Amino acid sequence: MFKPAPLAIAGLLLGFGNVSARAQEPGTAPAASSSRQTEADEYARYELLAPNTASFKISYEVSATTPGAKVFFNPIRKGSVARDEAVYDAMTGEALRFEVVSGAEARKDPLMADADAAENYIKIELARAVPPEGRGRLLILKTYKDAKSYYREGDAIVFNRSLGIKRNSVVLPAGYELVVCNVPSQVLPEPDGRIAISFMNPSAGEAPLVVRAKLGAQIGPAAAPRPLTDSRSWEAPFAGETERQRLSERAHQNRDIVYFLQQPETHAFSLYHDYTESRAGTDKYLNVVREGSAVSDPSAYVLDTGQKLTTRLMTGAELSAAKIDAGEPVKPETQIVLIPFPPVKKGQSLRLRISETYTAPVSYRLDGEELVFDRSLGRSRNAVVLPVGWYLTASAIPATVTQLPDGRIRLDFWNGRPDSVDVLIKAKRRSGPSGKSP
Repeated sequence: MFKPAPLAIAGLLLGFGNVSARAQEPGTAPAASSSRQTEADEYARYELLAPNTASFKISYEVSATTPGAKVFFNPIRKGSVARDEAVYDAMTGEALRFEVVSGAEARKDPLMADADAAENYIKIELARAVPPEGRGRLLILKTYKDAKSYYREGDAIVFNRSLGIKRNSVVLPAGYELVVCNVPSQVLPEPDGRIAISFMNPSAGEAPLVVRAKLGAQIGPAAAPRPLTDSRSWEAPFAGETERQRLSERAHQNRDIVYFLQQPETHAFSLYHDYTESRAGTDKYLNVVREGSAVSDPSAYVLDTGQKLTTRLMTGAELSAAKIDAGEPVKPETQIVLIPFPPVKKGQSLRLRISETYTAPVSYRLDGEELVFDRSLGRSRNAVVLPVGWYLTASAIPATVTQLPDGRIRLDFWNGRPDSVDVLIKAKRRSGPSGKSP
């Protein structure tokens, strides 16, 4: 067993929140335990080291999601030589015990019966058992040496690696400029001036990433970017995002949301949104309900522990009387959901799941015989689940589509751009008995 030194990790864990593979509707019973290890919320950051080392440092964020699990296995990729491993609990920032085991050893755990016998695994002791519908959030650090993935080619360096994780960033060494990237990506400056590329891959397959870079970028203090501002684009026909928002890393943003549409005659949909808070001293979350919507039945809990949180539904006038700053102008009649929680300590974070029901006649309605869901979604990762008995006929924004075990259709909208998407969905009733598939 090896236990690394403690590390404050809130800065690395700005947030991660890939929508869970399970579309668990708010208020329903927890899903049954999986017979195999499951995970979610994956994000990987690759920092390319000096080219002659053929090495890169990986910061891997992942959440163990198997209810009751006390250990988690992370594979060491074939063809890579790993060193400098360390593992931290994302909630507390504390180092966790781990050991490197063979695939044969990993298979002894019932959750890892299908482990690859030819691979090695990092076996991690979780800080606490994974709660039902909760998360065991981890930060795994390691350095890989892999000359087939990272190498020189003429006067360029090449990072050529298929990435199965859906949210990634690659940071070039100091002094290198990006000349080729074959996967559509944000290009962002690091605080020290290094260049990073960041992308989300919503497809079912791996991203066959190829990055080429050459010497020519500035180094030292001259390379550092100027501070970002709150100015907005002169091109925007309306008040769009600020420069600070536009140049934030979209793949690493910490909020995601799932909408569960009820029958359209009700104009109602339930939802949950997951949110990571890592700012030291923060002790509450405020959700300002957008105009045209009414909220009911708010609830919340800490995904890390399963701890239930109190919720309070207030108006803008009540919020002002309580001298609570919403961070934005609110009208006296505006609804606000207030969720207090223990103050976040320095170097720690909380992952919250907030559930609510909205009634929004303009956004969600029945138009003749057609279901219409017309709503602007601002998260980088959004999902919409159609009600029982309806089939999809139109989606204006590209989405991946899956069918849930109960027959409902789910659409996932992953938006790598720093703006909202105006989702327009239409659906019709299925023709079978009781609206079920024939």
